[in-house]
Amino acid sequence: MKKTTTVMGMPSTINLAQGNAKEEDINEVFSYFHYIDNKFSTYKKDSEISRINRREIRKEEWSREMEKIMSLCEKTKKETEGYFDINIKGLMDPSGLVKGYAILEGAKILRKRGYKNFFVEIAGDIQADGFSKKGEKWKIGIQNPFDSRQVIKIVQLSNMGIATSGTYIRAGHINNPKSGKPADEIAAITVIGPDVYEADRFATAAFAMGEKGINFIENLNGFEGYMVKKNKKAVMTRGFHNYL
Repeated sequence: MKKTTTVMGMPSTINLAQGNAKEEDINEVFSYFHYIDNKFSTYKKDSEISRINRREIRKEEWSREMEKIMSLCEKTKKETEGYFDINIKGLMDPSGLVKGYAILEGAKILRKRGYKNFFVEIAGDIQADGFSKKGEKWKIGIQNPFDSRQVIKIVQLSNMGIATSGTYIRAGHINNPKSGKPADEIAAITVIGPDVYEADRFATAAFAMGEKGINFIENLNGFEGYMVKKNKKAVMTRGFHNYL
């Protein structure tokens, strides 16, 4: 059973590759995504993060989930030499981590319901568990950042996550904290990791790093990356070919 809707202003798809699939289980995950969006969206004036940015909510009044996300963001900042930074012009925007976090939590909901073969996607960031109905690893296409209608690579994953940061949907949404300006040195970087949360947060940081981001991913144990430069040339980590 496969269903697609719009969450966080982006397309989201859940595919349950099992005979006992229930639409209500898919809808539960989508409901969770909307809950996360209502809490962390900087585009919604009444979200918790927007109210925090307007100084309407004090730190001691943060929700438990907000405290968790902020702690994870700070951890990621330290692990990426400051390239992952949610502070932009005096405001906080944790979206570079929240999407992957939400997808993984959505996958956990499905696992608790007994599903072993599925994928959960929001705008190309995917948690792929088990296998497709054909009994094969999930085949996932990487879009051309210069032409979203074109797939430039297809990877095969099982029990892993994949995330891409680039100029696909919202150009300029990732900041380079070292320069204080939008990151624009490369076109896109795709990261494969042990789960989509890990892939997403490090893809965000690697994109902010520019061309040296691929070396950062190369040196991360259990991760592989594929980077497209502004000149349309691609560079990949040494083990990326294992997923082709």
